[in-house]
Parts: sequence; C-alpha cells; structure tokens
Amino acid sequence: MESRVPKKKKAESQTIAPHSLVDRLPLWARPGFLIRRVHQIHYALFFEECADFGITPVQYGLLTTLSLTPDLDQNSLGQELGIDRTNVADVLHRLSRRGLLERRRSETDRRMVLARLTPEGERITKEMYAAMQRAQERLLEPLRPEERGAFITMLIRLIDANNHLGRTTFRPS
Repeated sequence: MESRVPKKKKAESQTIAPHSLVDRLPLWARPGFLIRRVHQIHYALFFEECADFGITPVQYGLLTTLSLTPDLDQNSLGQELGIDRTNVADVLHRLSRRGLLERRRSETDRRMVLARLTPEGERITKEMYAAMQRAQERLLEPLRPEERGAFITMLIRLIDANNHLGRTTFRPS
C-alpha cells in the first residue's frame, strides 16, 4: 500500500564535517542528544511511510512480537519490547479497540491475561511490513552499506551494556 502522505523533500546534503559541528554546537558532542534526535527522525520517517495504517512504532513492535509469539501476557510483552506494564496495557487496549488483537485469561493462571492477534491484526502487521522497512532504509540511507551493520552492532552493544539502567529491562526471548 503506497503512503498518501507527501514525503518531505530531501534536505540538501550538508558536507559539514562532524568535528566542525561539535566545535560549533556543543550538544552535538552529547550521545544522549544525538540518540534522541535520531529517535525523533525515526518516528517522523515511520509516520510518513506508515501513515495509511494509523499505527505507532511501539504499536507495530507489539503487533510484530505477537505475530511471532502469540499468547503473551502483559509482563512478557513489556520485557520483549523494553516498555513498562502500564504502557503495554495502554497499547493493548488501543489495539484491542481497533480489533487487531484479542485478550483472554490464561487457562493455567487465571490472573494472567494473554494477547494474540486477530486475523485483521495479522493482515495489518504483514501489510505494514514494506512501509516499516522503507522507513528503516530511509533512516540508514546516509550511511554507506558497509557502515550500517557496524552502526546496528554498536547500538546493540550500548543497549546490552546499559540495559539494567532502563526503566524496564529489555529481555527479548
């Protein structure tokens, strides 16, 4: 499905050397600032590419997780996505209202509520994949192909080493 949102014109490529930016703009020497800015850009690209679906990146992450591992409870979903239970509950509620997932009590532990995609949720998750992938490719486009794997590896290393410091510990299965 082609996105109906007009894509922003690609900014003229600035050939400013990174060290020049750091010298002029002290925030550009701060990893936290840069990570937050990349996160903002990622969200903008995701929303451009996935506008027709009305799904946020976090919602798509939850849909993807349930497509791979159905019948997860709220705590397990939070650990898979690295978000807290309250946020998981909110995302589950929104997606359930849209008919994209269903929840039911666990047969082995009646306190636990399990979530799984509905057929519509499965359809949307699959249909969104190409748009989500375009957003990812656009984000990494400024990097040379040989830099992209190294960038992802470094992000994973940072997350793994600092995981215990997050509000919610990320524990993918």
